[in-house]
Amino acid sequence: MPSSNPSAPPGDGSPAPGALVEIDYELWSESASGERELVDTTRAEVASKAGVPAPEGFAFGPRSHRCGGDTFPSGIEAAIRSAAPGTEFSREFSPAEAFGERDPKLIELFSMHEISRLPEMRRPDADLRPGTILTIGGRQGRVVTVTAARVRVDFNPPLAGRKIHGSFRILKEITDPVEKVRALLGIEYGHGPEFRIEKKGSEFSIIIPERSKFDFRWMAAKPRLIEAIRSQVAPTTLSLIEEYVSPSAKDRATGKAPAAAPPSGPAGTPPASDHVHSGPKAHGHDESKPHGHDEPKAHGHDESTAHGHDESKAHARGGPKPDSRDESNDR
Repeated sequence: MPSSNPSAPPGDGSPAPGALVEIDYELWSESASGERELVDTTRAEVASKAGVPAPEGFAFGPRSHRCGGDTFPSGIEAAIRSAAPGTEFSREFSPAEAFGERDPKLIELFSMHEISRLPEMRRPDADLRPGTILTIGGRQGRVVTVTAARVRVDFNPPLAGRKIHGSFRILKEITDPVEKVRALLGIEYGHGPEFRIEKKGSEFSIIIPERSKFDFRWMAAKPRLIEAIRSQVAPTTLSLIEEYVSPSAKDRATGKAPAAAPPSGPAGTPPASDHVHSGPKAHGHDESKPHGHDEPKAHGHDESTAHGHDESKAHARGGPKPDSRDESNDR
């Protein structure tokens, strides 16, 4: 049952640090003048009323969260961490608890000559005015004022100095091993419903969707994902598999590509989503229930199937083989 005190989350029964939970929430920032702006939400009706459009392929709905992680500022994270599954609460967070106080020293003055030499200002469509985002010395800042000879740039976080109002529902703790793996896919990379996850004893296989095979974001997320799965479900073997389906003779004749494997979620599962924001982004997640498919494997051997799949396996220290099914094993 929801908490009877909506002003503060209860502490009894709260998940342990690192636990995975499913949450539903909305976050609003408040400026010094009292104006509110939607920062982030999982709720379609809230985004619609705020006039914040969803990105293409975005699906609203509860998402996975790792307690004690860095998805939210520390004060907001602590409030979520102290709430037991099944509770609901609303709270105001001071700037210090949220995105920090504004630091006047982070507002700096640059000559127009310095600004004109930046790569983004050499593009034909370059636009220099208050609100323009510039990267100077590896720091990202927002232009505050522009004169003929000087440009003032604010390197404070966009939400620094603002109060944050949050409304949260902690729906459940995720305990099923396959659901944990899918939740971690959403947290570390996104597009969780598009992955097939298979479990045989303590061995896990993740079949990579077409969109991720050549995605640099996936390549960057893999080390974090592997480490997170190790800590959450302790697999004896973790296999990351790429499937390449050979086209049929008819497809080759017509120039059609083979049909892609369907997502692993149940019928009607929405596409993978990231957070929808009008402010700075946090990590995006989405998850759905797995759709099982047992597929025996013999590590280190070439395999073929009656369905025309060319399959081979590459251990985690090797790279994917062309025109093959690649399986990275983490023992």
